[in-house]
Amino acid sequence: MSAVFRKPKTFKLRALHSQKKFGVAGRSCQEVLKKGCLHLQLPVAGSRLCLYEDGTELTGDYFWSVPDNSELVLLTSGQTWQGYVSDISGFLSAFHRPSAGLIQAARQLLSDERAPLRQKLLADLLHTISENIAAETRAEDPPWFEGLESRFQSKSGYLRYSCESRIRSYLREVNSYAPTVGKEAQGEYTRIVDLMCQKLRAVQYNGSYFDRGARAGLRLCTPEGWFCCQGPFDVDSCASKHSINPYGNRESRVLFSTWNLDHIIEKKRTVVPALAEAVTERDGREVAWEYFYSLLFTSENLKLVHIACHKKTTHKLSCDPHRIYKLPTKSKRRRPAQKCQ
Repeated sequence: MSAVFRKPKTFKLRALHSQKKFGVAGRSCQEVLKKGCLHLQLPVAGSRLCLYEDGTELTGDYFWSVPDNSELVLLTSGQTWQGYVSDISGFLSAFHRPSAGLIQAARQLLSDERAPLRQKLLADLLHTISENIAAETRAEDPPWFEGLESRFQSKSGYLRYSCESRIRSYLREVNSYAPTVGKEAQGEYTRIVDLMCQKLRAVQYNGSYFDRGARAGLRLCTPEGWFCCQGPFDVDSCASKHSINPYGNRESRVLFSTWNLDHIIEKKRTVVPALAEAVTERDGREVAWEYFYSLLFTSENLKLVHIACHKKTTHKLSCDPHRIYKLPTKSKRRRPAQKCQ
């Protein structure tokens, strides 16, 4: 069908680095270009049209295959456009000091966006540049504390509490296993659980793992509060490079609650039953309870993992049989008395 008898194609057109779009219709690439230049008061000579999405130049042969209402960018001589990533890279360059104007511009882009992939990129971008990572107190970042009890006045304090709560829940599980232990061994099992409890209290239930203000080696994050997924229990690292900073904003704080402290050697299936068995069959030997403590409550056997890296399958790993009981203390031999010469 001749272009003369075809229904004009409609587009949304904008100038480079402008968020203002306007509708334009035409039966040829040249017609749309001329209307766009007239509206934007730009010279036709040297100007061209590109798809906003990927930067492809709009030509006569390609014109009719482009869907109606596609977004176009009008470029003048010397200007270039790499697609919508060009908008995003502009924001990235300002990440170190995002201004209110930058955030507003990102929100404007997102409000006009309909393509799912671009929506996701822009939403992630806006989420990141809106973070207030450096702020620590409720007064400095009130939105971060939304929904939390008033007793929490600092981000580090809340996240430390969050970690402590997880460790306390592990201790409750260990304690609740006592009734399954034989009556003869229950007293010793309870005694060991009490020793573990005392040690946990002394280290404040390892709440330092989530506290960015804690000393290096005692925390699982950077001084700024960035956590990296340590990958599933059966690999050395996270292939997807998951990372999060729950200190940034409320959404990150909430999402961080879905990350798991995963036991490499499984707590419920392996470690706790092995502890109970060791107590029951000790036969005069002393159970190395600190070994079990390290498996249950410390980073020796805990990995911080993104929910997608948390494998729910059976780990099929067992406790080290050589570390279940303490080695007997060797009594020193007395040397025979030397006779005086």
